[in-house]
Amino acid sequence: MPSRSSSRAGRRSPLRERVEALLERGPARLGRADRALFDEFRTALGRGEVRAAERQGETWRANAWVKRAILFGFRAGALVAVSEGPRRPAARFFDKDTFPLKPLSLADGVRLVPGGSAIRDGAYVAKGVVCMPPMFVNVGAYVDEGTMIDSHALVGSCAQIGKRVHLSAAAQIGGVLEPAGALPVVVEDDVLVGGGCGIYEGTIVRRGAVLAPGTILTGSTPVFDLVKGGTYRKTGAAPLEIPAGAVVVPGSRPAAGARAAALGLSVYAPVIVKYRDGKTTAATALEEALR
Repeated sequence: MPSRSSSRAGRRSPLRERVEALLERGPARLGRADRALFDEFRTALGRGEVRAAERQGETWRANAWVKRAILFGFRAGALVAVSEGPRRPAARFFDKDTFPLKPLSLADGVRLVPGGSAIRDGAYVAKGVVCMPPMFVNVGAYVDEGTMIDSHALVGSCAQIGKRVHLSAAAQIGGVLEPAGALPVVVEDDVLVGGGCGIYEGTIVRRGAVLAPGTILTGSTPVFDLVKGGTYRKTGAAPLEIPAGAVVVPGSRPAAGARAAALGLSVYAPVIVKYRDGKTTAATALEEALR
């Protein structure tokens, strides 16, 4: 998933310098110019011009200043009533005025199917993304071209989703806003996330991986590779990474201790059972008919 702004990673842009100066002053007594600056930041975030995390070579890095600015927006915002429109006065919501709904138009090329979906402003959603109702994309998220977000799926705050990803029904991509330096969840290009999957705590799913329905990945979950013999887990500051092309299914392993053995108890353990091949690609390509 190449970054639209990877060449600028680490460079202190004029917008970053102005936003960081605003963060130092804090959210109290925001003036009109301060609010205009925050709106400018949110617009850049929504266009994909700044990102909560960027890829540098094979490494993903969080942009702490971006995440700090998003948190600032929540603190600085006022709770306001939001209506879907004058013809539906009963359909009202109450949220921070610093993060309204994303102002999409037909020209944006996003297929947003009717039925209760919402995309917060400050999220980047590329052309060709398909949103099946109901689904939700939170602020700071980046969803690249050709991705499908299926029914009841969540793209959490600051999550980075690549091209041609399929987030199947009820998939949950966790949000990571705090601490500001923590890496958000990353799902690279051409990944299939099966129904009811959960990816949390800054996990990276590398290109072309397949997660079978019901697979849960967290920072404390070791993943056992039955093909290459390794075990993948979060270590220190390094997140859990699922290798490119891995096919991961829910599994189990015996729980530790004599009592667990006596009771025949086991604990959840995701397992890599194969790496993507022609048969896997053919099975996952069926979704193209829906686009």
